[in-house]
Amino acid sequence: MRFTEQPLSGVFIVAPERHIDRRGHFARTFCRDEFVAHSLVGDFIQCNTSYNVRRGTLRGMHFQRAPHEEIKLVRCTRGAIFDVVVDLRPEASTFCRWLAVELTAENGLALYVPGGFAHGFQSLTDEAEVFYQMSEPFHPESAGAVRWDDPAFGIEWPIRPPILSDRDASHQDFRLMISKDSR
Repeated sequence: MRFTEQPLSGVFIVAPERHIDRRGHFARTFCRDEFVAHSLVGDFIQCNTSYNVRRGTLRGMHFQRAPHEEIKLVRCTRGAIFDVVVDLRPEASTFCRWLAVELTAENGLALYVPGGFAHGFQSLTDEAEVFYQMSEPFHPESAGAVRWDDPAFGIEWPIRPPILSDRDASHQDFRLMISKDSR
């Protein structure tokens, strides 16, 4: 596997090294020892999948607050997605900056998302499936989210208007959230 750190500290693209022959290919997609060698969390305790029927479906922007901040390893196993992370760490020089990566079943890339980031994605194809490895189980009391179109971030989503759940459509602005949290 090849690990490429991204401009947002702690975010990595993990690329498989495919061994190709006439039958197809073989690639390792996860190895705890390789993750630990790159100072990344190598113990994932939960796996989830998300299946998205229609192109343009947007899920996000979700995170878990301390002490249950979750680290994610996200891979698209069918179709293609526009995968987005936003740095919510107030102490970081990249606070409120976002990064997007196109993950596809064909490119096999995964995105390593550290704690302290909001995460979401938009399906670029019909029938897109996403596989997540998580470092923490879901803790409803720690769950948080910000608006997909929050002006604090200015994410440039590729498909407008997106297909959203009622819940994802109703998240509040980040600036309102942090002003409530600081009271």
